[in-house]
Amino acid sequence: MLKEGWDVRNVTTIVGLRPYVSKSNILPEQTLGRGLRRMYFGTGARETVSVIGTPAFMEFVESIQSEGVELEYRPMGSGGTGRPDSLVVEVETQNPDKDVDALDITIPKLSRRFQREFKALDELDPAKLGNAQLPLKPFTPEETREIVFKTMLDDAIHHTIQLDGTGPADYRSVIGFFTRQLLKELRLVGGYDVLYGKVKTFLREHLFVSSPVDLEDPVVLRNLSEPEAGKTLFDSFKTAINALTVRDAGSSRIEDWIRLRETRPFRTEHRPYLAPKKSLFSKIVGEPHAGGFELQFAKFLDEAPDVAAFAKNYLAIGFKLDYVKADGDLSTYTPDFIVRTADGTVWIVETKGREELDLPQKMTRLRQWCADATAASQAEGGPSYRFVYVDQAGFERNPPHTFASLAAGFTEYQEQP
Repeated sequence: MLKEGWDVRNVTTIVGLRPYVSKSNILPEQTLGRGLRRMYFGTGARETVSVIGTPAFMEFVESIQSEGVELEYRPMGSGGTGRPDSLVVEVETQNPDKDVDALDITIPKLSRRFQREFKALDELDPAKLGNAQLPLKPFTPEETREIVFKTMLDDAIHHTIQLDGTGPADYRSVIGFFTRQLLKELRLVGGYDVLYGKVKTFLREHLFVSSPVDLEDPVVLRNLSEPEAGKTLFDSFKTAINALTVRDAGSSRIEDWIRLRETRPFRTEHRPYLAPKKSLFSKIVGEPHAGGFELQFAKFLDEAPDVAAFAKNYLAIGFKLDYVKADGDLSTYTPDFIVRTADGTVWIVETKGREELDLPQKMTRLRQWCADATAASQAEGGPSYRFVYVDQAGFERNPPHTFASLAAGFTEYQEQP
């Protein structure tokens, strides 16, 4: 299988039983590489792959520590480990008390509404970024002899410029460094040649109060390595590039349908959960950051008389929305619950214990998605889609008894801005 290709993302356990006696490590590298793939991107969730195997295989596994992989050793078996088993969440097709057909919910998978148009980079004008100009700090020849540049994202040393005073400094590597950092953070594919010239013009003519400056001057290069210089450039270009390149397509179309009953079984960490009656999933598992509110809300949905079916929107379902963040960047987010009421309407529910910076942008996008989904769905005879935002404080202060009363009482973000 490994020779022919084995494209499986969700590998949580590897048991290496082959002898692995070949001097070539290609086979164990392939085996271990499958387990080192991230299952879920952008969530911050801790992911673990468990590895068991022959002495030769484990010897190879231990050798990858030199590549920066962290290993944690645990005794086999349950005795003394103190670690509870992970939870398996699956569609309960064999549960006689559940009608999977009746509990299934269908969601349209719409085309992306927001895209980047990289050709718009040509329109970026470094003179119109609106940045505050920085004073040019004086530095001694000794302070400019070694100039260290750090990445803007994680403050790691990227490269060092050594100046011996025998010739002009090579400022081109500095411009290239800033350009690549911008491309990486904004996830731009291509555009290096265009952006390089824009960054060069900005650094020379618009970053410092005493502009234009000589980029070959060691004092100028030393100023460019200061954190405030990198941040000013980064913030100014990020805002301008997002404004130029993020485009609203104006409409969406149905590319496919997501059916909850087709969700494959998956494992999650052992956390408190609810065994629901009105969900086709075996468990509604609460997230640690939700502080128990997810399970509290799931219990309400399970007991509400006008709720026909519901589900927590697990990552395994694959339902997420693209949206524009408060800083103008593109991102995606995953709503919390999917609910179908007795009248056939499908509701997308967002629950929050506390508000966050991008919440208004998420809710604007969710309202837009519901309008697009309803228009596309009803053209094919499907249901309508609506949303509701539920804050924990309001829910606990005035607990509803039906979903209709919930929708009537929680109307924040429903109106067009």
